[in-house]
Amino acid sequence: MEIYVLKSAAILTVLFAFYKVFLENTSIHNFKRFYLFGSLLAAFLIPLITFTSYVEVSPIVATYTEATPQVTHTEIEKNINYWPFVLWTIYGLGALFFGIIFFRNLFNLMHQIRKNPKYKNTPFINVLLNETVIPHTFFNYIFLNKKQFENREIPTEVIFHEETHARQKHSLDIVFATLLQIVFWFNPLFYFIKKSIKLNHEFLADRAVLKTGAKISEYQKILLAFSSNAATPSLAHSLNYSSIKKRFTLMKTHTSKRAIWLKSLLILPLLSILIYGFSTRTVVEKEVSIQKTESVLIQQKDTIRFNGEIIQQKATEAEIAEYNKLAKKYNAVAIENRKIPLEDLKILETIYRKMTDEQKVNAEPFPECLPPSPPKPPKAPEAPKVKEGEKSDIPPPPPAPKIAKSTFSRKRKLISGSRGSTGTNCRPCGICKGIGETRSYFLHRPT
Repeated sequence: MEIYVLKSAAILTVLFAFYKVFLENTSIHNFKRFYLFGSLLAAFLIPLITFTSYVEVSPIVATYTEATPQVTHTEIEKNINYWPFVLWTIYGLGALFFGIIFFRNLFNLMHQIRKNPKYKNTPFINVLLNETVIPHTFFNYIFLNKKQFENREIPTEVIFHEETHARQKHSLDIVFATLLQIVFWFNPLFYFIKKSIKLNHEFLADRAVLKTGAKISEYQKILLAFSSNAATPSLAHSLNYSSIKKRFTLMKTHTSKRAIWLKSLLILPLLSILIYGFSTRTVVEKEVSIQKTESVLIQQKDTIRFNGEIIQQKATEAEIAEYNKLAKKYNAVAIENRKIPLEDLKILETIYRKMTDEQKVNAEPFPECLPPSPPKPPKAPEAPKVKEGEKSDIPPPPPAPKIAKSTFSRKRKLISGSRGSTGTNCRPCGICKGIGETRSYFLHRPT
């Protein structure tokens, strides 16, 4: 909040300084009126403008080391800061004070309108007061001395001057500036700007009177006769003596069109500098993933978990109607010939997953499709063909393995050569039986 107030005050200072140096002494009064009004709006809005810039930041992998925290118990003294409360209290009292003054002046004007006689001069209303007052205006009400008005002692130039204030709605500018003055009562710039707005209104009214054909010298004498330093309501326009000298000077001032264009164009770079210097800029870091991933279809989950409880999602009636329409369409086709486009299949699957068990029972059965047939096996490579007499790159077949002589025949010879040499201590076995013998000295030990 403090930064906003400081920025607003700085913007208002720059714009008002530009007005005092380049615009106040020119005759472009209508332009000056909108400039002063726009300066107040710019001081409010420019600090609220925010420019956002996006910065791409690569993700950083952080490493953490586990450490044992050391806890120390220290007593912290709590210091209560009363300054914000004190400052807001002072601000509130100041705003309340100036707000009371504003409503008191408004009440006094409305009270004068109600209790005094009025003379309606469409679209203006002349409020005739018994006390001696300087002619002043508040919206369409022109306050005049009753005796002077009835005796026609008020010059037509003065009445037309006040009617110009009412016709051009100058009171709107004063009320708006006063309300801002209540909010920013601590900023003295609002007092000076309000004074400049009132003075420029007098320039506009003077120019309107002179355009009717009134002579400058005679009109200046009338202003001197009716001007006074007496206090008038702050919300009203009156002929004030303190501004007479400057008004007389501006009556004879004429600004060339070239000077008007040059001074008007200076506002554009000034606004650009203010927007650049006093707006808010934020930087948003946009994380960029290192590896690019392909987009995948995110399927909707069947259930939602809320506070530990599983809550079943429920399809709406419109979704069920769409599902039944598609399911009925594809169920009417034989399963051998059934082909469902991918887009319709996604819709069917999404809605079917959202259905509750009860909805699935009452809905059309899901149109199943036969799985695709397996792919055909690849063809075996053909054996190379070589014509007779041609040289071939095919290696010759390996030679046939050599068969070793049977050890069994050798053992048989050994056994037959040793028959009768071991006595009768050999038990017959499978080997002996297989060769028709009953003893073997080499194969069996005697028992």
